[in-house]
Amino acid sequence: MTDSLVRAKAIVSMADLDVQTVKALVERAEAFKNGAQLQVSSPVYAANLFFENSTRTHTSFDMAERKLGVSVIDFNPQASSMKKGETLYDTCLTLAAIGIRLLVIRHSENAYYKQLLNQPNLPVALINAGDGSGEHPSQSLLDMMTIHESFGRFKGLKVAIVGDLNHSRVARSNMEILNKLGAEVYFSGPKEWYDPKFDAFGQWQPLDDLIGDMDVMMLLRVQHERLNQAANASFNADTYAQQYGLTTERAAKMKPTTIMMHPGPINRGVEMASELVESPQSKFVTQMQNGVFMRMAMIESVLRGNQLGGLK
Repeated sequence: MTDSLVRAKAIVSMADLDVQTVKALVERAEAFKNGAQLQVSSPVYAANLFFENSTRTHTSFDMAERKLGVSVIDFNPQASSMKKGETLYDTCLTLAAIGIRLLVIRHSENAYYKQLLNQPNLPVALINAGDGSGEHPSQSLLDMMTIHESFGRFKGLKVAIVGDLNHSRVARSNMEILNKLGAEVYFSGPKEWYDPKFDAFGQWQPLDDLIGDMDVMMLLRVQHERLNQAANASFNADTYAQQYGLTTERAAKMKPTTIMMHPGPINRGVEMASELVESPQSKFVTQMQNGVFMRMAMIESVLRGNQLGGLK
């Protein structure tokens, strides 16, 4: 078992992870869910730097760290020296200097992590908890765990990613890794939120043409904070739900084995009918549960990769 464990210096992008690594992380996360135990044997101090709002990702990283015996040092961006003009690098430099060895960061800047990697004075393990509209590797990996739990495979599955594609870091991370894993990816939602670059990973189709054939329906939140003023002013939730949402009428056309997924937060009655969120085919709650175990696997991998906590 030890030889199959992942050892990574950092986990910042799904593009850096090959199929073998993803499958190994899924296997390890499933082991944690099934009762595997691990505690660091020497002290490790972590800080979770969330410069964008978060409930699920922030708290599940916190829970995962504590389950592994990692000590979490509180960090509040609103009370930090970044409010005085300190750079992200210098903030991380300060934390490293006082003994922080694991940094989990969410930031509004795409690929913010590039300025932090391979810096000689930053001897830290780094995990990207979301960068702008770039990537969200921990959400993508917990999604892969949830799909694997449901089907036992990826190859040949038909997966629809539906909604605000252009602003979604989850969509970008998932479309890339699902392709590598052998799934068939489809897209739907407003055409104005579709980037032709996504053609490399799948094809766009009207939602009603997809619904009966898919194994996985992956809904995305409308990201109003990333839309311009005109787009927000013209947005109508009821109209969106009827055109692009997973309504109860559409869900009735799904195969009985189809699962529904959403990274959260859900706008009930917009991306998904409220009645569907906790229905038997919905994996929304399961995704949140799996997030803790996948983040444990990710944290373990970077601790091993950096020889921290007595793990090798």
